[in-house]
Amino acid sequence: MSMNRREYLKSLFLAPLSGSIISSSGKLGAASNINWVPLPRSFSYGRTEAEKQTDAELFAENYFRENELLTIAILCDIILPNDHPNGGALDAGLPDFVEFMVKDRDQYKLPVRGGIAWLDSYAIENFGGNFINITEDQRLSICDEIAYPDQGNSTLQPGISFFSLMRNFTMTGYYTTEQGFKDLGYIGNTPNVWDGVPDYVLQKHGMEYNAEWISKCVDQSRKEIIAEWDDDGNLTT
Repeated sequence: MSMNRREYLKSLFLAPLSGSIISSSGKLGAASNINWVPLPRSFSYGRTEAEKQTDAELFAENYFRENELLTIAILCDIILPNDHPNGGALDAGLPDFVEFMVKDRDQYKLPVRGGIAWLDSYAIENFGGNFINITEDQRLSICDEIAYPDQGNSTLQPGISFFSLMRNFTMTGYYTTEQGFKDLGYIGNTPNVWDGVPDYVLQKHGMEYNAEWISKCVDQSRKEIIAEWDDDGNLTT
Protein backbone atom coordinates (compact mmCIF):
# COMPACT_ATOMS: atom_id res chain seq x y z
CA MET A 1 0.00 0.00 0.00
CA SER A 2 1.49 3.36 -0.97
CA MET A 3 1.69 6.21 1.53
CA ASN A 4 -0.58 9.18 1.02
CA ARG A 5 0.77 12.72 1.06
CA ARG A 6 0.17 13.28 4.76
CA GLU A 7 1.89 10.05 5.76
CA TYR A 8 4.88 10.95 3.61
CA LEU A 9 5.14 14.42 5.10
CA LYS A 10 5.01 12.96 8.60
CA SER A 11 7.92 10.69 7.69
CA LEU A 12 9.87 13.74 6.53
CA PHE A 13 9.13 15.50 9.80
CA LEU A 14 10.21 12.56 11.92
CA ALA A 15 13.28 11.49 9.96
CA PRO A 16 16.27 13.15 8.26
CA LEU A 17 15.27 14.69 4.95
CA SER A 18 16.41 12.96 1.81
CA GLY A 19 13.71 14.02 -0.61
CA SER A 20 10.32 15.62 -0.99
CA ILE A 21 7.07 15.39 -2.83
CA ILE A 22 5.82 18.65 -4.26
CA SER A 23 2.09 19.04 -4.57
CA SER A 24 -0.34 21.91 -4.67
CA SER A 25 -3.88 22.60 -3.65
CA GLY A 26 -4.55 23.95 -7.13
CA LYS A 27 -6.38 26.87 -5.51
CA LEU A 28 -3.65 29.49 -5.64
CA GLY A 29 -4.68 32.28 -7.95
CA ALA A 30 -2.89 35.60 -8.12
CA ALA A 31 -0.48 35.94 -5.22
CA SER A 32 -2.30 39.01 -3.94
CA ASN A 33 -5.39 36.83 -3.31
CA ILE A 34 -3.62 34.44 -0.94
CA ASN A 35 -5.01 34.53 2.59
CA TRP A 36 -4.20 32.65 5.74
CA VAL A 37 -5.52 32.30 9.26
CA PRO A 38 -3.62 34.67 11.59
CA LEU A 39 -1.30 33.05 14.10
CA PRO A 40 -2.89 33.10 17.60
CA ARG A 41 -1.36 35.69 19.92
CA SER A 42 -2.69 34.37 23.23
CA PHE A 43 -1.59 31.21 25.00
CA SER A 44 -3.28 28.87 27.45
CA TYR A 45 0.03 27.87 29.04
CA GLY A 46 1.98 29.94 31.52
CA ARG A 47 4.11 32.87 30.36
CA THR A 48 6.30 35.05 32.53
CA GLU A 49 5.87 38.80 32.29
CA ALA A 50 9.19 39.07 30.47
CA GLU A 51 8.10 36.42 27.95
CA LYS A 52 4.78 38.17 27.39
CA GLN A 53 6.59 41.45 26.76
CA THR A 54 8.97 39.80 24.29
CA ASP A 55 6.08 38.15 22.46
CA ALA A 56 4.20 41.45 22.23
CA GLU A 57 7.24 43.22 20.81
CA LEU A 58 7.83 40.50 18.21
CA PHE A 59 4.19 40.44 17.12
CA ALA A 60 4.17 44.23 16.80
CA GLU A 61 7.19 44.22 14.48
CA ASN A 62 6.71 43.84 10.71
CA TYR A 63 9.91 42.31 9.40
CA PHE A 64 9.08 41.05 5.91
CA ARG A 65 7.97 43.18 2.99
CA GLU A 66 4.59 42.26 1.51
CA ASN A 67 6.10 40.44 -1.47
CA GLU A 68 8.39 38.45 0.85
CA LEU A 69 5.54 37.37 3.10
CA LEU A 70 3.47 36.37 0.07
CA THR A 71 6.39 34.29 -1.19
CA ILE A 72 6.57 32.55 2.17
CA ALA A 73 2.81 31.91 2.08
CA ILE A 74 3.01 30.37 -1.40
CA LEU A 75 5.88 28.10 -0.37
CA CYS A 76 4.07 27.00 2.80
CA ASP A 77 0.97 26.15 0.77
CA ILE A 78 2.99 24.22 -1.82
CA ILE A 79 4.68 22.20 0.91
CA LEU A 80 1.51 21.54 2.91
CA PRO A 81 -1.70 22.44 1.00
CA ASN A 82 -5.14 22.58 2.58
CA ASP A 83 -6.61 19.56 0.79
CA HIS A 84 -7.28 17.63 4.00
CA PRO A 85 -9.93 17.73 6.77
CA ASN A 86 -7.27 18.95 9.20
CA GLY A 87 -6.28 21.80 6.91
CA GLY A 88 -2.88 22.87 5.70
CA ALA A 89 -0.17 25.44 6.28
CA LEU A 90 -2.31 28.50 5.58
CA ASP A 91 -5.09 27.22 7.86
CA ALA A 92 -2.55 27.00 10.69
CA GLY A 93 -1.12 30.51 10.20
CA LEU A 94 2.28 29.26 9.04
CA PRO A 95 3.35 32.46 7.22
CA ASP A 96 3.00 34.34 10.52
CA PHE A 97 4.82 31.53 12.31
CA VAL A 98 7.77 31.77 9.92
CA GLU A 99 7.95 35.53 10.36
CA PHE A 100 7.77 35.18 14.15
CA MET A 101 10.61 32.66 14.17
CA VAL A 102 12.75 34.84 11.92
CA LYS A 103 12.16 37.88 14.12
CA ASP A 104 12.95 35.86 17.23
CA ARG A 105 16.12 34.19 15.89
CA ASP A 106 18.66 36.38 14.12
CA GLN A 107 20.34 33.37 12.51
CA TYR A 108 17.28 32.91 10.28
CA LYS A 109 17.11 36.47 8.94
CA LEU A 110 19.73 36.22 6.21
CA PRO A 111 18.92 32.63 5.10
CA VAL A 112 15.21 33.41 4.65
CA ARG A 113 15.47 36.88 3.14
CA GLY A 114 18.41 35.78 1.02
CA GLY A 115 16.53 32.65 -0.02
CA ILE A 116 13.56 34.69 -1.20
CA ALA A 117 15.92 36.92 -3.20
CA TRP A 118 17.50 33.84 -4.81
CA LEU A 119 14.07 32.44 -5.63
CA ASP A 120 13.00 35.69 -7.30
CA SER A 121 16.24 35.91 -9.24
CA TYR A 122 15.89 32.33 -10.47
CA ALA A 123 12.25 32.88 -11.43
CA ILE A 124 13.11 36.05 -13.37
CA GLU A 125 15.98 34.33 -15.15
CA ASN A 126 13.87 31.35 -16.19
CA PHE A 127 10.32 32.70 -16.49
CA GLY A 128 10.61 36.49 -16.73
CA GLY A 129 8.97 37.38 -13.41
CA ASN A 130 9.55 37.11 -9.69
CA PHE A 131 8.26 34.06 -7.85
CA ILE A 132 4.86 35.43 -6.81
CA ASN A 133 4.07 36.74 -10.32
CA ILE A 134 4.81 33.66 -12.43
CA THR A 135 2.23 30.92 -12.98
CA GLU A 136 1.54 28.16 -10.50
CA ASP A 137 2.97 25.55 -12.86
CA GLN A 138 6.16 27.58 -13.15
CA ARG A 139 6.43 27.92 -9.38
CA LEU A 140 5.99 24.17 -8.97
CA SER A 141 8.61 23.58 -11.64
CA ILE A 142 11.14 25.60 -9.64
CA CYS A 143 10.20 23.82 -6.41
CA ASP A 144 10.65 20.44 -8.10
CA GLU A 145 14.22 21.46 -8.87
CA ILE A 146 15.12 22.52 -5.33
CA ALA A 147 13.08 20.05 -3.26
CA TYR A 148 15.75 17.35 -3.00
CA PRO A 149 18.61 17.93 -0.52
CA ASP A 150 20.84 15.38 -2.26
CA GLN A 151 20.62 17.24 -5.58
CA GLY A 152 24.16 17.62 -6.94
CA ASN A 153 23.66 20.78 -9.01
CA SER A 154 25.86 23.42 -7.35
CA THR A 155 23.94 26.24 -9.06
CA LEU A 156 20.79 25.20 -7.21
CA GLN A 157 22.36 24.74 -3.76
CA PRO A 158 21.24 28.14 -2.38
CA GLY A 159 17.67 27.34 -3.42
CA ILE A 160 17.88 23.81 -2.06
CA SER A 161 19.07 25.06 1.31
CA PHE A 162 16.32 27.67 1.41
CA PHE A 163 13.59 25.21 0.46
CA SER A 164 14.79 22.74 3.09
CA LEU A 165 14.64 25.51 5.71
CA MET A 166 11.13 26.47 4.61
CA ARG A 167 10.05 22.83 4.71
CA ASN A 168 11.40 22.49 8.24
CA PHE A 169 9.57 25.66 9.32
CA THR A 170 6.34 24.48 7.71
CA MET A 171 6.36 20.99 9.16
CA THR A 172 7.51 22.09 12.62
CA GLY A 173 4.97 24.89 12.72
CA TYR A 174 2.05 22.78 11.52
CA TYR A 175 2.69 19.77 13.72
CA THR A 176 2.81 21.93 16.84
CA THR A 177 -0.69 23.32 16.20
CA GLU A 178 -4.10 21.89 17.04
CA GLN A 179 -4.58 20.90 13.39
CA GLY A 180 -1.26 19.10 13.36
CA PHE A 181 -2.02 17.22 16.58
CA LYS A 182 -5.30 16.05 15.06
CA ASP A 183 -3.53 14.98 11.88
CA LEU A 184 -1.07 12.88 13.91
CA GLY A 185 -3.85 11.44 16.05
CA TYR A 186 -2.10 12.77 19.15
CA ILE A 187 -4.44 13.13 22.13
CA GLY A 188 -1.89 13.94 24.85
CA ASN A 189 -2.54 13.20 28.51
CA THR A 190 -6.17 12.11 28.39
CA PRO A 191 -8.00 10.88 31.50
CA ASN A 192 -8.43 7.14 31.39
CA VAL A 193 -9.89 4.31 33.47
CA TRP A 194 -7.55 1.52 34.55
CA ASP A 195 -9.22 -1.64 35.74
CA GLY A 196 -6.14 -3.71 36.35
CA VAL A 197 -3.90 -6.00 34.33
CA PRO A 198 -5.97 -8.12 31.90
CA ASP A 199 -6.82 -11.61 33.13
CA TYR A 200 -5.06 -13.32 30.21
CA VAL A 201 -1.79 -11.57 31.13
CA LEU A 202 -2.12 -12.58 34.79
CA GLN A 203 -2.85 -16.18 33.80
CA LYS A 204 0.13 -16.24 31.46
CA HIS A 205 2.42 -15.41 34.37
CA GLY A 206 0.62 -17.56 36.91
CA MET A 207 -0.59 -14.64 38.97
CA GLU A 208 -3.88 -13.30 40.27
CA TYR A 209 -5.12 -10.30 42.16
CA ASN A 210 -5.97 -10.32 45.84
CA ALA A 211 -9.71 -9.63 46.07
CA GLU A 212 -9.25 -7.12 48.90
CA TRP A 213 -6.54 -5.28 46.95
CA ILE A 214 -8.72 -5.14 43.84
CA SER A 215 -11.62 -3.65 45.79
CA LYS A 216 -9.38 -0.93 47.19
CA CYS A 217 -7.18 -0.09 44.20
CA VAL A 218 -9.23 -0.71 41.08
CA ASP A 219 -12.68 0.43 42.22
CA GLN A 220 -13.13 3.67 40.26
CA SER A 221 -15.65 4.98 42.80
CA ARG A 222 -12.77 5.15 45.32
CA LYS A 223 -10.25 6.91 43.07
CA GLU A 224 -10.41 10.16 45.08
CA ILE A 225 -9.42 8.40 48.33
CA ILE A 226 -5.77 8.93 49.27
CA ALA A 227 -3.93 5.66 49.86
CA GLU A 228 -2.63 5.00 53.40
CA TRP A 229 -0.54 2.13 54.74
CA ASP A 230 0.07 0.80 58.26
CA ASP A 231 3.53 0.28 59.77
CA ASP A 232 3.74 -3.21 58.24
CA GLY A 233 3.11 -1.90 54.71
CA ASN A 234 -0.50 -3.04 54.51
CA LEU A 235 -2.92 -0.85 52.58
CA THR A 236 -5.54 0.39 55.02
CA THR A 237 -7.73 2.67 52.89
